[in-house]
Amino acid sequence: MIKINKKILAVGFALSVLSGCSERLEVLPEQSIATSQAFSSKSNAQASLLGVYSQAQLFDVFGSGPQIIQDFQADNTEFVGTFPTLQDINNYVTTSPNTTIQAHWQVHYRTINGANAVIDNVPGVSDPAFTEAEKAQFVAEAKFMRAILYLSLVNMFAQPYQVSNGSTPGVPLVLKSFTGTVEFPARATVAEVHQQIIKDLTEALPNLPVATTAQSRGRATKGAAAGYLARIYLLRGEFQKAADSANEVINATSLYSVASNFGFYGATPTTEHVFAIVNSATDNGRTGSGGWASYHRPAAQGGRGDCAFSADLERVFALEAGDKRVTELSDLATAADNQRRRMTLKYKDAATNTDLAPMMRTSEMYLTRAEALAELNGVNIESINLVNPIRVRAGLPAWTISTFATKEAFIDAILLERRKELAFEGHRRMDLLRRQKPLRTTGSATILAAAAFGAPKTILPIPQRELDQNKSLTQNTGY
Repeated sequence: MIKINKKILAVGFALSVLSGCSERLEVLPEQSIATSQAFSSKSNAQASLLGVYSQAQLFDVFGSGPQIIQDFQADNTEFVGTFPTLQDINNYVTTSPNTTIQAHWQVHYRTINGANAVIDNVPGVSDPAFTEAEKAQFVAEAKFMRAILYLSLVNMFAQPYQVSNGSTPGVPLVLKSFTGTVEFPARATVAEVHQQIIKDLTEALPNLPVATTAQSRGRATKGAAAGYLARIYLLRGEFQKAADSANEVINATSLYSVASNFGFYGATPTTEHVFAIVNSATDNGRTGSGGWASYHRPAAQGGRGDCAFSADLERVFALEAGDKRVTELSDLATAADNQRRRMTLKYKDAATNTDLAPMMRTSEMYLTRAEALAELNGVNIESINLVNPIRVRAGLPAWTISTFATKEAFIDAILLERRKELAFEGHRRMDLLRRQKPLRTTGSATILAAAAFGAPKTILPIPQRELDQNKSLTQNTGY
């Protein structure tokens, strides 16, 4: 995403202590420097900030790992790969020692600690070349990153806000950088985590830049902060706030627009992207476990073919013939189970992993505002006009005000459009849970029970290693 000399990585990663862990992260001496050096100048502080972005690029954060799980736990993707840790999650039989889940927790908190180091130390950097405005921007970018990292964590490891209005256990809030003293924080509630996310995004927004270049869409901007506020408000069912925040992006027409075709899938951000993780052939989040295209492309193209269209998603697309999100954005390929299956073409480069990670698209903002306005006002022309560019791009007929007889039918149609448009981008699981719906509606009785709204294994377990080290942590029900 951002190229960094490893010798000047942020102190946050050198001294990172994971929440609930009493052992320091082992980092080679040549990969780390002391706090006094990491924040001794503008250039070193910038390296520390870029280190946060670089860590977020990794497979276990925004490099596809958690996002793949979000899709196959729900009903868009069928996981047919051979990784036992992922098979267990897919089948709702996972346990707390799951090493994949442990890695997701660990690297998220490592990256949060890097963001905390920037927030804590940048204001005190003494360098005549480092202006107060630049310092404020660096802190704002770190707060943005901390916010979206916590949103990812609380979505994975906690029940949605709709379960007991967010009073259920969330994740530990670690808001100060590690200084040598190990702490063992308990889990904040979902509501408390949400409020911290909103606070960070709200405080960050005024000091963030606008997205003036393609590469700037890979860093925090005013549009990205507004977009994430829209997302969390939608997750909470705060529809007016969601509509208003989404509109901040939508109204910035010189910066953001719904593309006329699907050429925006690739390696370069466009006005369709509000925020993206930018990869290249030499700088990407791939590990031995793979990346976006590794899951979605077959072995013949350098991937593994682990994730195919579910039968239910194919059924949904078949409701309206000629949808270009099938005809242009998918193909039939030999999947990991040696069966011919439909697979997405949103991520094509399984050889060098240059595909963008589409963290937030302009189309999501259109759909968010459309849904929120429908909840507030029923069938309305503004929502219809927001959804129609997305439908027309997909080769489907535009809606009119007379297309829908009831508010309920209208909202269902918007949600269906959202499902098709954002498929394979990591949204489906939380979209179902925030609407208090089961993650799956087909399968055995055991699977259906496990996938029900509020069921224990619709969320991931707190990793066993964290429970062993931090006695303040409590495990999720059912694990």
